[in-house]
Amino acid sequence: MQHDETLIWHEPGGPGRTCVMISCCAGAELQIRAGDEIVLRELYPDRASLYERAAELRTPRGDPQERTRA
Repeated sequence: MQHDETLIWHEPGGPGRTCVMISCCAGAELQIRAGDEIVLRELYPDRASLYERAAELRTPRGDPQERTRA
């Protein structure tokens, strides 16, 4: 079974946060990584749902004004 990994976004700084999608025929897995550690793993039946969730998780830390910009 082939698994494809796609980078969705990356936030530099500290260990940095990276969001990737692992896709295969059964659906898609969203992973948030801090450095080499997987800190969040969620499964989705389709890519559209995964991309929507990834956008929700990409809220900048720090300035509250930045959170309203996407």
